[in-house]
Amino acid sequence: MKSLKLLVFALILVLVMLVSLALGKYPLQLTEIVNFLAYRFFGWGTFDAERLQLLHNLIIEIRLPRIINAALIGAALSVSGAAYQAIFINPLADPKILGVLAGASFGASLGMVFLKTWYAVQVSTLIGGFAAVGITIGVARLYRINSPIMLVLGGIVSEVLFMSLLSIVKYISDPYNQLPAITYWLLGNTAMADMDMAVKCGTPICLGIICLIFLGRHLNVLSMGDEEARALGVNVELVRMTVIICATVVSTLTVVMAGMINWVGLIIPHIVRMMIGPDNETLMPASVLVGASYLVVADDVSRLAFNFEIPIGIVTSLVGIVFFLLVLKNAQKGWQ
Repeated sequence: MKSLKLLVFALILVLVMLVSLALGKYPLQLTEIVNFLAYRFFGWGTFDAERLQLLHNLIIEIRLPRIINAALIGAALSVSGAAYQAIFINPLADPKILGVLAGASFGASLGMVFLKTWYAVQVSTLIGGFAAVGITIGVARLYRINSPIMLVLGGIVSEVLFMSLLSIVKYISDPYNQLPAITYWLLGNTAMADMDMAVKCGTPICLGIICLIFLGRHLNVLSMGDEEARALGVNVELVRMTVIICATVVSTLTVVMAGMINWVGLIIPHIVRMMIGPDNETLMPASVLVGASYLVVADDVSRLAFNFEIPIGIVTSLVGIVFFLLVLKNAQKGWQ
């Protein structure tokens, strides 16, 4: 039954991506897209040369890279949120509340201003994300109180700290070139996404997602408590550290790809948990599929709702508030 649900989620994702390929200022027919993809990848059918070039530019060069990037970001944020919630046994845990996105944004902005090269920016982003998680956990354990609220308070401290540091970087950056670029990028935007970005960031993101999915069974055991998990032969410290590393890597890389995109890692795991239950073996892959579909749809809204494009981070924040209020009443049921 759970495999059937995952198959349905996967089919929905494929359908959402196909429809998104058809949507745009120059709309296309779904049948034409399917025929083009069949011709492009399998050599089936025939196409007029001029039409073929137009479809190649629209689908392969413009829309497909953006859709793939949006799907990767949605999948990464959703699965990392589900992993954080499971490992900390805290329904409020997500990359934003733990300060990961703020730390990664500070690291990326620092790299953009002082380091310049893409790989240096990526490394500084990862360092910022890990530093934020470290501060959050450190603050939560400072008073030796094992409480979900202490973790959230630690996340607030971490986020405020790195947002303040980010403000310093913005203040000293070039006001004509660097500052507008940083500000626009921090709003969350997939407009600059390309296939090169999808490959460079998508590879480690996919590896991290696969690792988190395979750790789903161990997360189920950890939810019973550390002593019970050890009694069942689980290396608690190793599993916990691996989950934190993988979730932090995949969520910080989304900042490199598109800036700060909030709420996805919080609301998608809750929605999926209400649909399929708290079993992490199913929750992790389902969060990947639903999160990817959600962000592709949000990206469609951001580029098509008005005559001008809205940064996707604004769309996810506005939609996330509404979704969170709707699921808030029933969120507890998903953990039972």
